[in-house]
Amino acid sequence: MAEKEVILRVEDLKMHFPIKRGVIQRTVGYVHAVDGVTFDVYKGETLGLVGESGCGKTTTGRTIVQLYKASEGKVLFEGKDLVSLKAEELRLMRRKIQMIFQDPYASLNPRMTVEQIIGEPLLVHNVAHGKEIRKRVKDLLELVGLNPAYVDRYPHEFSGGQRQRIGVARSLALNPDLIVCDEPISALDVSIQAQVVNLLEDLQKEFGLTYLFIAHDLSMVRHISNRVIVMYLGVFVEMADRNTLYENPLHPYSIALLSAVPIPDPKIEEKRKRIILEGDVPSPINPPSGCRFRTRCPLAQPICAEERPEWKEVEPGHFVACHFWYNTKTLQRR
Repeated sequence: MAEKEVILRVEDLKMHFPIKRGVIQRTVGYVHAVDGVTFDVYKGETLGLVGESGCGKTTTGRTIVQLYKASEGKVLFEGKDLVSLKAEELRLMRRKIQMIFQDPYASLNPRMTVEQIIGEPLLVHNVAHGKEIRKRVKDLLELVGLNPAYVDRYPHEFSGGQRQRIGVARSLALNPDLIVCDEPISALDVSIQAQVVNLLEDLQKEFGLTYLFIAHDLSMVRHISNRVIVMYLGVFVEMADRNTLYENPLHPYSIALLSAVPIPDPKIEEKRKRIILEGDVPSPINPPSGCRFRTRCPLAQPICAEERPEWKEVEPGHFVACHFWYNTKTLQRR
C-alpha cells in the first residue's frame, strides 16, 4: 500500500492568549486555548476535529491559517513553517490554504456585493482584473449552486444557507489545496446542513480538495470524515479512522461523548448505556495538572494528576492520550 502524502503537519502547536489587567495592561496569566497538539493531514482526505464548545477547535483552525500567531510549535505546509514566515511569504502561501467560517451572517461584509466579496481574493493576489473577475465570480456561484445573476446582490438578500455557499465560493476562488472548515453548518437548519455537506463532498471529488472539518455534530463528522480527532480542553485525547473511533473508542471522554449520539434503532438505543460526566469543564486559564480530563474521569487514579499521559499509537493508526486506555471498556459495561 502506497504511503499517503502529508499535505499539512502540525507539531506541538500552542496558542496561549495573554490576560491583561490594570492601567498599564500587565499580563497576569494566560488562557491555554491550544496546548501542544501534533497531527498530520493527508492530501485528499477530510480530517474531522470534534469536541465540546470551548475546547480549542476553532483556535486550532485559526492558528493553522495564521489568523492567530502561534505561541509555540510549527505548522508545516509544503515543507514551509507558516509560523515563521514573513508577511509577504505568508500572503503567497494563503492562496493554497483557505477557510470557511462558522457564522455566515458575520463572515460576509454587509457593505460589499457578492462580486466584491468573492472577487476580493482574486484582486488581493493579482489573479484577475475587471471583467475577468465578474466572469470568475459567476462561474463560482454556479459551481456552488447559486444563480450567477446574483453577483450584484448584498448579503442581507440571502438566506443562511445561501450565505454559506457564498463563503464556500470565496474559499474556492484561488483554487486552494487545503480548506479549514470551521463548523460550516452549525448555524444552519438541518435540511440546509445536508445540502452544504453534500456540496463540500462534491467539490472535494471534483477538485481533489483536502479538508480539516471542525464540528461538534458527531454524526455529521462520521459521515464526512476519513479520520477523526477528539479534543478536550486544548489537547487531543484520541485520533483514529472514523469507523474505528465510533465503534471502538478507547478514551473515557470519547466513550462518554459517543454515548450521547442517538442511534436510529429503538431496540439498540434502549439497551445502550448513556455515560453522564460529572462536574464542569475546568478553566483553560488554570487547567488541571497531568491529564486534563482527570477531574471528570471515572477511571482517574493518582498517576493521572502527576503525569500528563503520552500521545501514543496503541493500534495501527489509533492514537490515545490516556494512562488506562486498555481498561476503558469497563465503562461501557457498567
